[in-house]
Amino acid sequence: MEIGIPAEAKGRQALVAATPETVKTLVAQGHGVTVEAGAGERAHYTDDAYRIAGAQIGDAAAAFGAQIVLKVASPTADELPLMKRGAVLAGMLDPFNTENAQRLAAAGVTAFALEAAPRTTRAQSLDVLSSQANIAGYKAVLVAAHHYPRFMPMLMTAAGTVKAARVLILGAGVAGLQAIATAKRLGAVIEASDVRPAVKEQIESLGAKFLNVAYETDEEREAAQGVGGYARPMPASWLQRQAALVHERAKQADVIITTALIPGRAAPTLISAETVRAMKAGSVIVDLAAGRGRVLNGHRGGNCPLTEPDKVIVTENGVQIVGYTNLASMVPSDASALYARNLLDFLKLIITKEGVLNIDLADDIVAATLLARDGEVTRKA
Repeated sequence: MEIGIPAEAKGRQALVAATPETVKTLVAQGHGVTVEAGAGERAHYTDDAYRIAGAQIGDAAAAFGAQIVLKVASPTADELPLMKRGAVLAGMLDPFNTENAQRLAAAGVTAFALEAAPRTTRAQSLDVLSSQANIAGYKAVLVAAHHYPRFMPMLMTAAGTVKAARVLILGAGVAGLQAIATAKRLGAVIEASDVRPAVKEQIESLGAKFLNVAYETDEEREAAQGVGGYARPMPASWLQRQAALVHERAKQADVIITTALIPGRAAPTLISAETVRAMKAGSVIVDLAAGRGRVLNGHRGGNCPLTEPDKVIVTENGVQIVGYTNLASMVPSDASALYARNLLDFLKLIITKEGVLNIDLADDIVAATLLARDGEVTRKA
């Protein structure tokens, strides 16, 4: 098979969909690989490194003109016409974006959105959401430490003792758990909350205190179990009790990291404007749901309605709210390495050992990720 690796549009993404490591593997399997010149530059992978791995270096038309195109983000309106009808596209294609899915279908490509892979043991090696969330959780703590005007760990010096920073992490999925582990390494005192009771043990094993909001009804308990590895929207009664607890803990926190996302829905509000007004001057909020929350004052917030996508704002009472929408892109080398391995494992499901394309819809992962084929959108948003 001919496999193309285009450069991602500048300003959108610093990652690249293949690294010299994965290119070497693809070439060893008998595939031809064309990498667009400069595709790995922002992730610190040089064209020479790709050549040594066995790839051809070409222009955008050559990379997009391959039988299989590997991307990070969905092709732009200028890029999509470069693809051949019937070609295969795999990447993070935003499966809940109906307009984008229709655009891919109209272009006649067979599109696979890896974000839609089921959360099963078999799919773990190609779980792009987990690999990128892991990096985002790590980077969120470092970004918070950068903006926080004090030390993170407790320090005992000749000039006196500096107290450890108090970190509150809301949402204990992959990103939240990595944030807990990273904050712990930096010496912070950590509290964490999640709607799912099953994560309590994981939170505590990483050294954080679990903030428990009791379930009072069967409806609350059922919703808290989640579905397919994801959280579900919680009843209003539970959310009110959680908001009250978060409000009290936020007033004591120095750093808050929010990570709550629900696939196909607006991110839930965890930190209200009222809570922000009650926080200490100099405290920091890093909102990993920035740009995916509800619309307020003409912009889409995140887990905090005051968050502004890709901006750092300072409120009137001195709280800094960080709204970077692509934290994984700030660690582009490792983020690309993990993502490229995800794609490599996915290709094993649609290419036979003989190097022939075989889209088997009896495979639950292939069926779940297939977004468009033969001019039709195959996956409902």
